[in-house]
Amino acid sequence: MHSHFQPFAFAALVLALAGPTRAAGLPDPSHRADLDTTCAPCHDFDQYANGGWKQRTMLPPGYTSYGAFDQVADRNVMVLRRLLESAAADRRANPDSDRAKLGRYYATAMDSSLAESRGVGPVQPLLHRIDAITSQRDLAREIGWLQGHGIGALFGFFAAQDPKNSEEVIAFASQGGLGLPDRDYYTRQDSASKATREVYRRTTARLLSLAGRADGVAGTEADQVLALETRLALASMTGMQRRDPQAVYHKMPFDSLRALAPTFAWDDFLAARAARPGSVNVTQPVFFARLQELVAQTPLPTWRAYLSARVLRDAAPLLSSPFVAEWFALRQALSGAKEMLPRWKRMINETDESLGEILGREYVRETFTPADKARMLAMVKNLEAALGMRIQAAEWMSDSTRRQAAGKLAAFSEKIGYPDTWKDYASVKVVRGEHYENLLAARAFEATRNITKIGKPVQRGEWSMTPPTVNAFYSSSLNSINFPAGILQPPFFDSQADDATNYGAIGAVIGHEMSHGFDDRGRQFDARGNLRDWWTAGDIERYKARAKQVSEQFSSYTVLDTLHVNGALTLGESIADLGGLAVAYAAMQKAYEGRPHGRIGGFTPEQRFFLGWAHVWHEIATDEELRTLVQTDPHPPARWRINGPMSNLKEFQDAWGCKPGDAMVRDEAVRARIW
Repeated sequence: MHSHFQPFAFAALVLALAGPTRAAGLPDPSHRADLDTTCAPCHDFDQYANGGWKQRTMLPPGYTSYGAFDQVADRNVMVLRRLLESAAADRRANPDSDRAKLGRYYATAMDSSLAESRGVGPVQPLLHRIDAITSQRDLAREIGWLQGHGIGALFGFFAAQDPKNSEEVIAFASQGGLGLPDRDYYTRQDSASKATREVYRRTTARLLSLAGRADGVAGTEADQVLALETRLALASMTGMQRRDPQAVYHKMPFDSLRALAPTFAWDDFLAARAARPGSVNVTQPVFFARLQELVAQTPLPTWRAYLSARVLRDAAPLLSSPFVAEWFALRQALSGAKEMLPRWKRMINETDESLGEILGREYVRETFTPADKARMLAMVKNLEAALGMRIQAAEWMSDSTRRQAAGKLAAFSEKIGYPDTWKDYASVKVVRGEHYENLLAARAFEATRNITKIGKPVQRGEWSMTPPTVNAFYSSSLNSINFPAGILQPPFFDSQADDATNYGAIGAVIGHEMSHGFDDRGRQFDARGNLRDWWTAGDIERYKARAKQVSEQFSSYTVLDTLHVNGALTLGESIADLGGLAVAYAAMQKAYEGRPHGRIGGFTPEQRFFLGWAHVWHEIATDEELRTLVQTDPHPPARWRINGPMSNLKEFQDAWGCKPGDAMVRDEAVRARIW
């Protein structure tokens, strides 16, 4: 994004929802150079809409995938860079001010010569403490300290809403402690997974060696770490199993968790976390029962090696070049990255994670005005009205469930652009010249802020994404839809584009997030965010039958070799894409009532709508990145986010003149439709 960037203007799109706007004189929305007109739209719409773009686009240095989200993020990061460099150079700011704190943090993070000169020094105090562990009580205290400073170890422990009492915050204990992205990386026996595990073992040994272990010792310890994490993985639920909110709800008195794993020194752990929970949701009781065996059977030297490896892997990208190289070697194996992002990009990401609402406040001051926020909210309200009409028209839903669904929709809270109340970072100490220490201080602030919520009322206005983030999400526990300022720009929303294109892009994204409230997981939560069964038995069965069609459809898609999309893992996102497109299309049709359906660039409004969605999801990626995403990401690969939902929609078929038998037209008997 450039320094002359002007605030967004949503007026055109909001007017389109309310009534007619001009159609003549608008730019051609087809992105004609992006098309591959040698491919029929009814054969492969992704290739038709994006084939030209894919052919001429190369992965930028340091990227493992590249698409519209990355293009927007790259523009955003130029604004953030200018803001941070200005703050870092500002010698007049009050040293205690947020601006000075932001400048000190970024300036220190950018000091590569300091990182080289300090070597392993920043983590030595942590490693010395780990080496001093001589008892189970020491072990539990150290795990608590590490978790309280953002370093995952052994399991997760945090505060969140009680899924069945959404007004209260309780403690959660969850599976965790893995160095690879998911349990399946430890259990799969294909050659790619074995090769990744070997890179993980080798880089773990190198990190331990760089920290001062003798080479032979480092290799042995790396083997022990991998064996220990494999046991943790085998005790863990799969990503697919964790999608069921009932399967991860086991609220119990804290003493019941002690009984599951009595060997672990819980009192010492809680003292380190400064937590006194009365009850806890143990999301995976089997994991903690196995944890009991692990704690009892694993010798302390192995625990010391494991915790040292956790600290080193966490700190490696911030330390001197040899550590960074080992961090990147694993990233290459997991993602296929050819080179690292430049330091300034990596450090902007870190600063956003550490002081995100200070940086976010600076960002929205320049890029997103209160007027923009009001316009976006008006648009969201109009899309909600369109979903409300779809709910009323759902012939498969009974009246009693329909009433509750309408009530849930009416209770949506909308978070647009940025928080109403900003976080106070006054207690975060940022010292020039202490990069890793500053990161730990920021993480400790967040961990403490989180854990002290236990037993207190839910703060429903809080945000879990920073304003510059290029993303959007639905929270089932808060029943909220969330659109940070970072995503509200081209190609998601373009004030220069025609109405139909914007409906297909940001309109369908809004519809997607709303649909999450009624996907296979979200539908189990009520209007206040409580995990509660508000559906009739017949409606549940009819819904599941429709959802099963979606799951089976996506499981049939091949990504690489014999690797398929996991339709069960991606079910919620696929339902939301399908619903989002249907709702946004209906809203577009409503806006065009009584208006001429003029062509622009040779395309009808209906065709421009689907091109708008396709251009939001154009993407290229390495095979390694795709392999990782298929195993860990609940979203289908971008190609299937385009072709998958569209092949179910008669609206698409009609817009492009597709016929039964075309690849983009699913057989009527298996065609999925929910809203």
